[in-house]
Amino acid sequence: MSEPILTIKNLSKNFFLHEQGKEIKSCHDISFTLDKGGFIGIVGTSGAGKSTVLRCIYRTYLLTSGEVIYNSLCYGDIDLAKADDRQMIYLRKAEIGYVSQFLSILPRTTAKQHVIDAALEAGFSQEEAERRAVEMLEYFRLRPDLWELYPATFSGGEKLRLNLAHAMVKAPRLLLLDEPTASLDPDTKLLVRDLLLKLKNEGASMLGIFHDLEFMDGLCDKVYNLSKGSFV
Repeated sequence: MSEPILTIKNLSKNFFLHEQGKEIKSCHDISFTLDKGGFIGIVGTSGAGKSTVLRCIYRTYLLTSGEVIYNSLCYGDIDLAKADDRQMIYLRKAEIGYVSQFLSILPRTTAKQHVIDAALEAGFSQEEAERRAVEMLEYFRLRPDLWELYPATFSGGEKLRLNLAHAMVKAPRLLLLDEPTASLDPDTKLLVRDLLLKLKNEGASMLGIFHDLEFMDGLCDKVYNLSKGSFV
């Protein structure tokens, strides 16, 4: 019998526009279970609340109500909605990866150092972190002449490939993917797909938002359709 790594119970998130005195309901009563080694895909129209679900799990957003129970190596079963900042920082470094469409990087950090830092955070030695970083940068075909540059000048596709390298160099137990192929060319999409399959075969658990249904075929175990803030 499969063991869950993530159990979402009645997740709801509302946004409050205090100046206008309005409340916007982004998603409501979302419940599902992700088994260890499983892959769940979420589809739906723009604005349906897909990214909000992922950000609530990663705790970028605080839930309005509900539970996000994660089976961690360090803390056992922990409700990420109630975890303190110290616990969340550790889990993001060591266990939970997040791939966004947008690059977030410390100022004056080169592309290569950005990936090395992610591996160091996950507990790898300096030597192993550097080896893994080079391996990931080469895998995602970021040209070596870009490695020592600051990524502010990178194209959208180059930034997304750097995001993928940064998240996957950690080999996280739980990987959250927010449209990871949005600005990638077909060849790079295949690289992403092959690596996701490899990670899945190695036991990683994944939850991803996709618009490319062909990309999802044979990759996801379950697919949920999010419409107007709830699963249909």
